Amino acid sequence: MSGFDNFNTDFYQSSYSVDDQNQGGYGYSNSENPYNKPYGQYDYSQPMGYPSPGMMQPQQPYTGQIFQPTQTYSPSASQSMYSNSFDDEPPLLEELGINFDHIWQKTLTVLHPLKAADGSIMNETDLAGPMVFCLAFGATLLLSGKIQFGYVYGISAIGCLAMYCLLNLMSMTGVSFGCVASVLGYCLLPMIILSSFGVVFSLQGMMGIILTATIIGWCSFSASKIFISALAMDGQQLLVAYPCALLYGVFALISVF
Repeated sequence: MSGFDNFNTDFYQSSYSVDDQNQGGYGYSNSENPYNKPYGQYDYSQPMGYPSPGMMQPQQPYTGQIFQPTQTYSPSASQSMYSNSFDDEPPLLEELGINFDHIWQKTLTVLHPLKAADGSIMNETDLAGPMVFCLAFGATLLLSGKIQFGYVYGISAIGCLAMYCLLNLMSMTGVSFGCVASVLGYCLLPMIILSSFGVVFSLQGMMGIILTATIIGWCSFSASKIFISALAMDGQQLLVAYPCALLYGVFALISVF
């Protein structure tokens, strides 16, 4: 037993004693550690880290009605514009620039060479009618056994470019390329009549030559009339009609031969 006592005392030498339990742990004494105070001796008058009730913002009372909350968000002008009904939007054809009323008025102006042209309508860039007339002209040539769609569009592009340069040199106000293409395309309508006659009978006789010359004069006179009214080129109709006659003469040659 004596050997066991010696082993127990010699196992680990420490300076810790039971009397040290009364001292504060981790370097704190009883006077410094407030949690070691018995119940009832803690000083509750010391200020804590919480704000006083007077420092808090008072909540505003709800002034709205039940099931009808007050609207605090007001949409801007751009957002309210998009929130309108679809009934207020313009039609799709109007957004695309296709106006059947103006197309019909321009067609009547071409069909009636002696009718006065409306310069405000003719100055618009409308390519819907000219595209239809070019397709119709190519289709009537196709009925005659002539596949000339490439020549029709190629000559149209070169003629519109030449007339665009010429009219900008002659007029004081100037003109856009779309307006020139629109007018020349609408005035192609009499040439469709000529190619339609070419489906029924030959245009290489005397009657065909007279009809071809009449159609060329009709197209050039209508185009020059519209250009004069749209660009305010008074007294220059013959100067404008001559290059137009050269352009429509090429289309007439395609129709005849």
